Amino acid sequence: MGRNMTGAKGADVTLKVPAGTQVFEEDNETLICDLTVVGQRFLLAKGGNGGFGNQHFKTSTNQAPRRANPGLPGEELNIWLRLKLIADAGLVGLPNAGKSTFLAAVTAAKPKIADYPFTTLHPGLGVARIDAREFVIADIPGLIEGAHEGVGIGDRFLGHVERTRVLLHLVSAQEEDPGKAYKTVRAELEAYGHGLADKIEIVALSQVDTLDADARKKKLASLKRAAGRAPMLLSAVTGEGVEAVLRALMSVVAEARERIAAPIETRWEK
Repeated sequence: MGRNMTGAKGADVTLKVPAGTQVFEEDNETLICDLTVVGQRFLLAKGGNGGFGNQHFKTSTNQAPRRANPGLPGEELNIWLRLKLIADAGLVGLPNAGKSTFLAAVTAAKPKIADYPFTTLHPGLGVARIDAREFVIADIPGLIEGAHEGVGIGDRFLGHVERTRVLLHLVSAQEEDPGKAYKTVRAELEAYGHGLADKIEIVALSQVDTLDADARKKKLASLKRAAGRAPMLLSAVTGEGVEAVLRALMSVVAEARERIAAPIETRWEK
């Protein structure tokens, strides 16, 4: 009594999340914020108001006010956190299309590689380097027909390539019909939506080291008909076509980066 004491203030609660995290309301549909920059902060809920004691209301004419404010409770809410990896290029294709092998060959990433489907169960990131320039590649689990309906692992990992500037669509040379394999994945991208089907796409026939000359020609023709353009040839094991594919990806990424930087350069010139 008479000491003008106040209660302790509660400390702020800061939840640290990776860059690329989206925060949704309880309905898991309404976006609250999209944290795309390292160090970005957002106030989700305000803490309570501790109220005021009678000392706060003291005046020169009322030295002992009989008045106090009990304060207000803090805000409460339930949220959903969804991570979408921030990468420049994304790898898509059927299971065992050679995505993980390619990622391991061109980056320091060490994804699980095996000769059975769905060896990749979680998204992976790696930094590729070509001609003294670097860009980030994201690898996701393979898609199969009906993935948008939950078949296999489903399409829940496609969100990790939504932010990419270009997609590298790998079709295995071991597929009996590469054209059909290509169309299967394209159908899943279109069913998923979110602009994935509209992204710049580089198509490559992978694992070509497993084919002889005649088989390579036939499967390349099948994929060309389905994709509507000549695919690139790739073997992450022998290195065939690896640099060409990296340069094609880097070209798209570099152009996108220049478009982002252009307005800043214009302002400096003025």
